[in-house]
Amino acid sequence: MSKIRILLADDHSIVRRGLHYLLERSPDLEVVAEAADGREAVRLAEELAPDVVIMDIAMPQLNGIEATAQIVKRHPKAGVILLSMYSDEEYIVRALTAGAKGYLLKDSAESDLLRAVEAVAQGKTFFSPAIAQALLEDYVRTLQQRGLKDSYELLTDREKEILQLLAEGKSNKEVAALLNLSVYTVETHRANLMQKLNLHNTAEIVLYAVRKKIIS
Repeated sequence: MSKIRILLADDHSIVRRGLHYLLERSPDLEVVAEAADGREAVRLAEELAPDVVIMDIAMPQLNGIEATAQIVKRHPKAGVILLSMYSDEEYIVRALTAGAKGYLLKDSAESDLLRAVEAVAQGKTFFSPAIAQALLEDYVRTLQQRGLKDSYELLTDREKEILQLLAEGKSNKEVAALLNLSVYTVETHRANLMQKLNLHNTAEIVLYAVRKKIIS
């Protein structure tokens, strides 16, 4: 089995060295290059086509979120994991909208990094457990404040199935192939579940699934 090829991007050399050491302790992982700023990360991603990019969100010259958007646009198969000090929803939504598949808090990166790389390399999403828990608590608090009930049970079994696949990063076409449905049918189910749950884009689908612990 071929190794998962990784590009590391962080402007602090000591952080890159630590992450490099941690990753290469696994025989299934290989760090193919390192970048010290966002522009270099974009260039190396285009040149080397890594499977996974691990990048600090606060990068010089081009920040991690903008660099993610450029990398995903030019190399859609690359799974980007952003490292951040921030756990608030605004940053997470921006990261997901840019195309990131993983979001790790720096203080938990050491314990979660290998699991995140494996998940993202398989096309899945991954969040630090602390983020998932905070999102869940915020979601429950919002429901309570508004006197609302969770709309998840309004979904049909098929809609729940499609919700999970979409949240894992699958496209409508990939979902259709997996479930042996037409793309039109998947699009219809997607529109229905988004209406029921009051979701408006893919980033919100992923956040909802994390809150509900449908995905990790």
